Amino acid sequence: MTTDVLFIAPGNAKGIYQDLSNNYAAIESPTWALLLAESCRSVGYSVNIMDVNAEKSTHQQAFDRIIDVSPRFIVFVVYGQNVNAGTTGMSGATALSNFIKSKDGNYPIVYIGSHVQALPIDTLNNEDSIDIVCTNEGVYALRNLLKIEEINPVSLSKIKGIGYRNFDGVKLTDPEKVVPQERMDIDLPGYAWDLLPYKEKPFDLYRSPMWHAEYDFNKRTPYATIQTSLGCQFKCEFCMINIINRDDNEEIGVAGNYSLMRYWSTDFVIKEFDKLLEMGVRTIRIIDEMFLLNPRYYIPLCEKLAKRNTDDSLRMWAYSRIDTIKRPGILKLVRNAGIKWLCLGIESGDRNVRLEVSKGKFEDVNIRDIVKQVHDADIEVMANYIFGLPKDSKSSMKKTFDLSLELCTAGWNTYAAMALPGSQLYKNAVKEGYKLPENYEAYSFHAYNTQPLPTEYLTPEEVLEYRDRCYSEYHTYIPFLKKIEKKFGTKAMENIKKMATVKLKRRILGD
Repeated sequence: MTTDVLFIAPGNAKGIYQDLSNNYAAIESPTWALLLAESCRSVGYSVNIMDVNAEKSTHQQAFDRIIDVSPRFIVFVVYGQNVNAGTTGMSGATALSNFIKSKDGNYPIVYIGSHVQALPIDTLNNEDSIDIVCTNEGVYALRNLLKIEEINPVSLSKIKGIGYRNFDGVKLTDPEKVVPQERMDIDLPGYAWDLLPYKEKPFDLYRSPMWHAEYDFNKRTPYATIQTSLGCQFKCEFCMINIINRDDNEEIGVAGNYSLMRYWSTDFVIKEFDKLLEMGVRTIRIIDEMFLLNPRYYIPLCEKLAKRNTDDSLRMWAYSRIDTIKRPGILKLVRNAGIKWLCLGIESGDRNVRLEVSKGKFEDVNIRDIVKQVHDADIEVMANYIFGLPKDSKSSMKKTFDLSLELCTAGWNTYAAMALPGSQLYKNAVKEGYKLPENYEAYSFHAYNTQPLPTEYLTPEEVLEYRDRCYSEYHTYIPFLKKIEKKFGTKAMENIKKMATVKLKRRILGD
């Protein structure tokens, strides 16, 4: 029996995370594949999901599944839940789509994801196995593609929001709208959770980051990710999140031009949480970039979650900017809702470096006070920092690392700044002629061939060497290890020590 569309979540964990992929890297549920599958199913189309990453499928196994499903369209959904994942995920995706085309070129292959949204023309010019790309989130473009009886340049030219290859080159059709606020519950009506693979029980192929599970392997599964909103109202130059909202046909899309936030209703979101709870999932990530931004949405949701967390069994985490959590009583409500970790975008310990790239009313708050407030509410902090922002120097990066040691948060994450497609930093790098990553894997923060940006004062090699050295120093820092042991136990501390022995190899550092 023919299926209208098979959604594929690609994988290449080894190339992206090196040896960290064996035991430590998270395996996230494919949020956008789930959303798009449910969206298409809600209007009568038959759908299926193949999660290559979770199932660790070989190319041949994936192709055998395609033959069994017999889809009219194969849709690669290449997002992921980290800012660079849409581009790094293209490595595994294109390897598989090339294999599929080599086996049978009759399957129409569509790509949806942040990389193709940022660089639709470049992608189609470089990737022969891709027939069609969607230039924004693709909800309406995909539905209209499924209405086509015969795929040809004439029929494709009538569909908004796509790019395709014509006889005389790549063509982009007029932009398509994203799902408007008033239709979020209707046109993105939930997640096709029932289509996810599992071994013995739902979500057991997925695992949280180590820190989210309190550095305990036994708490990592079952694990799920969920969104309550889409997009962000800010325009930070290092970020490409808002590329999902793209509504133009510029050759290089810049996320800051499409800053927009949309929300599902509280009752709608809580129903999705209830489905996860019924399936035994207690370890959950709320993916929203700005979860604690609009109290109109997060307060009633946290109140309803708190009623479901009377035994304090929920183990959730969410993102927040450091300047959006100052409302009185909010942190207590957040903690009662089962959010035991907040991921804070501190970025830099140097005020001037931070404000230079953070566009959109980033208040100059006292970072120390904010982190103390979070800790006082019995919420742990995953602190995010970036080394190698445009104004960074050796002294400013040391200032950032010294601040991280002083804050001594239970979670620590630092990236070397990258020219991520869809970010302003990418467009700036193209204009300035900086060396860009040579392939998709090289956009990974953890990859062997990663290629960070230079700063006004530092080479990419200097930035990356300092980042990797700080990672080792932090995770062997005695006050940090003692804090983990006191909070989570000796086993958690020992797991961190073992994780810290996994050294990343870096080509540009001569390793």
